[in-house]
Amino acid sequence: MIHSDPDAAAPARGEEQPRSAPRAVLSPWTLIKRFLTMREGSISVVTIALIVYFSLSIPAFFTSSNFQTLLTYFTWLAILAGGEVFLMINGEIDLSIGGVYLFAPLLFYEIVGGGISLVPAVILTILVCTGIGVVNGVVTAILGVNSFITTLGTLFALEGLTLIVSHAEQLNMPGSAVSTSANGSSHLGTFASIFGAGVYSELVWAVVIIAIMQIALTRTRWGLHTIAVGSNRIAAAEAGVKVRLVVIRNFMVCSSLAGLVGIMEAVRSQSISPDPSSSNSVLLDAIAAAVIGGTLLAGGSGTIVGAFIGALFLGVLQDGLAIKGVNADYLDFYLGIAILFAMLINVYVGRVRRRTGVG
Repeated sequence: MIHSDPDAAAPARGEEQPRSAPRAVLSPWTLIKRFLTMREGSISVVTIALIVYFSLSIPAFFTSSNFQTLLTYFTWLAILAGGEVFLMINGEIDLSIGGVYLFAPLLFYEIVGGGISLVPAVILTILVCTGIGVVNGVVTAILGVNSFITTLGTLFALEGLTLIVSHAEQLNMPGSAVSTSANGSSHLGTFASIFGAGVYSELVWAVVIIAIMQIALTRTRWGLHTIAVGSNRIAAAEAGVKVRLVVIRNFMVCSSLAGLVGIMEAVRSQSISPDPSSSNSVLLDAIAAAVIGGTLLAGGSGTIVGAFIGALFLGVLQDGLAIKGVNADYLDFYLGIAILFAMLINVYVGRVRRRTGVG
């Protein structure tokens, strides 16, 4: 009978265990290529290049005072674009954010006029805006009406309702008044400082909301289901995803953020302006920021951080052109050319990404 020696099978104490293969060190050029092929990479480079150009050509551009001006161009837009991304990933679109943006401050005005204090009035207003999102979602996801048509109808209805209720007159926004103390100094109230009138209040709101939404998109079941529904609704439904609920929920988020932004912008400007042309411009800018940031109109893919950078790109562009004193007749022309240029770069990077399998 043969007995195996256990010590013979075990390695000697002095022998080294086999080591795993060392990780390959990526070259700087490889890291750069990987960054450029990220969805946010190309627009980040374009935005940085734009900032450098304006900083070198306009001495007043790269200053703290102009940075505060720049915030008014893009922070609110980043919030709207972030909400739009979730719907666009689903292959849907929400045009009614312009109408909600216009209607929310007026609704807030009426609620405060009814004797409700400021913060509860904000909550009630956003709840009503969320209800508008529910209506859009039900009509689209359950009744089967195309989201473009659904939200276009909602946009016109809200714009008309705003004009009817306000009698097309500009109103003073409650809670935004500047107080003057006995020594002659002026200061904002706590409500105004938090909800838009503070120098950095909208930036704080934008950063917090974008961070939460990016985490929700990339780290939660909600985000996973959103991407799954946008990629293949039939497969998502067969996998147990409640497709209609996902779409309705994203409509709710989009409308809620539009209502919040409408209130903050009215507080910042201290007035409610029932101007439908401004709301139409707002919704187009939000969609443009989302698309420029790398979100596909066809659905299935998108990035919240990219929407933030896309909003920053549009803000830097508008701020820089305004400081340069570009004639108002040429402003939209230059803006359109720049957007097309940025999108061409995104399309090229997308093709590279598909060929290499990166991103």
